[in-house]
Amino acid sequence: MTDPGRARETPAVPAERLESTAALLALVQGGDAAARERLVARYLPVLRRWARGRLPAAARGLSDTDDLVQVTLIRALDHVNDFELRREGAFLAYLRRILLNAMRDEVRRSVRRPGGDEVSADLADPGPSVLEQAIGRDLVERYEAALAELPEDHREAVILRVELGFTYPEIAEALGKPSSNAARMTVARALVRLSEALEKDET
Repeated sequence: MTDPGRARETPAVPAERLESTAALLALVQGGDAAARERLVARYLPVLRRWARGRLPAAARGLSDTDDLVQVTLIRALDHVNDFELRREGAFLAYLRRILLNAMRDEVRRSVRRPGGDEVSADLADPGPSVLEQAIGRDLVERYEAALAELPEDHREAVILRVELGFTYPEIAEALGKPSSNAARMTVARALVRLSEALEKDET
């Protein structure tokens, strides 16, 4: 049986490249334009893959997903000096949060009429994303709420494994864990806590 947490595509950022992300971020924080370009090139495929299928059809018609991904990276790098560099997993979670906010903004814009008048919320629905069609919008919202309740390292572990499809060696690198087994244990504990948070939300 296929591991539901295993991605169907090979992650775009191999573990050996993740090792230098901290150094690359430090260079960007120091104003290195070439490092900034390398960082963008590194994370565009990761965020693009994550964003695929998450934007509702109505919103996708207004703004290309790739544009949103690039806006996300620009926003993140414009404020990179405010980012407390801890580990690569934290940076990826940071990028995901910015992209999610950008997508929500795009969905809000998609419910406006061509003339600029906003349509009443009960009359216009931008439609479910592919993810929402697959598991239901309510579950997506509950998942996001439960994810927010997790400790930071557990939240990063879930995002890296379930959403970005990183392997355990890659997660170990991204979270600063000593081994793949340590990363596996962190993911397992994180998923248990996520499941508990989801069950609590049902009551």
